[in-house]
Amino acid sequence: MTTTQETPQQQQNQTAEPDESWRGVAAEDVENVDHSTGLKLQARSRKLLGSLLRPHTRPALLALAIVVCENIAMLAGPLLIATAIDRGVPAAIAGRPGTLAWCVGGYAATTVLATVLRYSFLRLSGRIGQDLLLDVRQRIFRHVQKLSLSFHESYTSGKVISRLTSDVDSLNDLLAMGLDGLLTSLLSIVGIAALLLYLDLPLALVVLVGFVPLLLVTRWFQRRSRQAYRNTRGAIAKIIVQFVETMNGIRAVQAFRREPRNEAIIGELNTRFRDANTEALGVMARFTSSVRLIGNVSLAIVLAVGAVRVSSGGLEVGVLAAFTLYLRRFYDPFDDIAMFTNAYAAATAALEKISGVLEEDAEVREPADPTPLPHARGDVRFDSVEFRYSADTPVVLPSFDLHVPAGQTVALVGATGAGKSTLAKLVARFYDPSAGTVALDTIDLRQITDVDLRRAVTMVTQENFLFAGSVADNIALGRPNATRAEIEAAAAEVGAHEFIARLPQGYDTDVRKRGGRLSAGQRQMVAFARAFLADPAVLVLDEATSSLDVPTERAVQSALETVLADRTAFIIAHRLSTVLIADRVLVVDGGRVVEDGTPEELVAGEGRFAALHRAWRDSLA
Repeated sequence: MTTTQETPQQQQNQTAEPDESWRGVAAEDVENVDHSTGLKLQARSRKLLGSLLRPHTRPALLALAIVVCENIAMLAGPLLIATAIDRGVPAAIAGRPGTLAWCVGGYAATTVLATVLRYSFLRLSGRIGQDLLLDVRQRIFRHVQKLSLSFHESYTSGKVISRLTSDVDSLNDLLAMGLDGLLTSLLSIVGIAALLLYLDLPLALVVLVGFVPLLLVTRWFQRRSRQAYRNTRGAIAKIIVQFVETMNGIRAVQAFRREPRNEAIIGELNTRFRDANTEALGVMARFTSSVRLIGNVSLAIVLAVGAVRVSSGGLEVGVLAAFTLYLRRFYDPFDDIAMFTNAYAAATAALEKISGVLEEDAEVREPADPTPLPHARGDVRFDSVEFRYSADTPVVLPSFDLHVPAGQTVALVGATGAGKSTLAKLVARFYDPSAGTVALDTIDLRQITDVDLRRAVTMVTQENFLFAGSVADNIALGRPNATRAEIEAAAAEVGAHEFIARLPQGYDTDVRKRGGRLSAGQRQMVAFARAFLADPAVLVLDEATSSLDVPTERAVQSALETVLADRTAFIIAHRLSTVLIADRVLVVDGGRVVEDGTPEELVAGEGRFAALHRAWRDSLA
């Protein structure tokens, strides 16, 4: 911990090498990857897709059976037409209409059956698809919530939103249209190929010759479309990140007239997204036009060869008519396969990013064999603790020892970047030390379950984040089962009851997004009430009084003296009026404790705290 302490996000930006890593989140920012990395990303995304589909195996097999039956019904149509032309019509002219009637009735029956089967398939596949999308959204949200603070400090909220929105939408497109088209198309191609061979082998061989350029074009399309859509997913993610950042910082944007700069940035990102989509559409256009060219050339050759054979008596007219109908249907599915490949390429690129997030491991993990902590006393001990944000970044907190007995209030004082907040985050186990142990009641924090730890340790930060909802709901965040009387008592204890009672609906007033209906000081008072209601053994206040005006601060300090009694507390504050209520003051510099004593002892000395106290006292004169 140095006086020029960098945030984890800054350090991550300086040290990460995303172009050399395919594992984890860093690879998700890469649009152009080499072949080997691309294969690994594809394997990872296929593994995720398989895990999503596995719970739906039986319904998927039923859907496959339905679509097979549907294709059989549809493929029967041209055969019935050929039979009607070559057998039914001559028999009807001769006074035997039975064959023609059976062909007409059979054609109508297969059409109705295909319609019913199509409806059943769409209902079933739609249900499977929506269940799968629900599963992936839940997985992302559940996993991201469990990831450590270091992840969220390096991976912006805009990227997480992109995973939950545009990337999941790509999966939706694949499931809604792509899989249906793929199954139907593959079955049609296989079935029609078999029927072509059955109807006339020489003509079928002519068609199969055209398969060679068709396979080459398809292989080219698969490679190009995959890279093109990887580029589009990266581009849209950057747009979402920029948009979220702009909206979150809209006050600063308007206050400092950053609108032109933001417009220039979003304009550049939009241009990249447009170009990436244009490239993807161009690849699609070249593929479909090539397939149609091959199909039309094959059809022309078949008609020419078939006409010669019909004129020489070597082929029946009905067989040629059925053959051309099947051949037309034979190439049409390739357009659907192109659409599926298009959707699959976009979905694969999305799955690469989603799987990257889901593969992230929490740096602060739940213990495999936890030690129970039913009733914490609040004794905190740092034993040879050293901390750095990652293995390749400098040491932020040099090795040190510290013991804070249960019930003691400790104030941490020092310049910005001295290490106060890092120490507090270690107490709350937002991070684990790189070396040594942080213990609560002699138990290493790494051996305490998250539930027990959050019940024992509560942190109130300068941010004092409030969620949309009532004031009462926000106060009860730490104890959801608290009664209204307990909620109001906690608010009264910190001096928040009066202003809450004056709100339009009192404790039922909606604070709106991020508590925007309340002032900064009021939000902080609600955060205090929330922490006090949680009744932790250890309370960490990280600049928690910075937004309070002088009258409110005095009221809170009066409440603090009561609330902090018989409770271990760490107070980080620049206001010495708050620091002076502590039992003990630690002056931190460069990650080291350079002064340690009661406020009275340090004020009476000649050290840094005494100098700070004199400067603060002079400022009040």
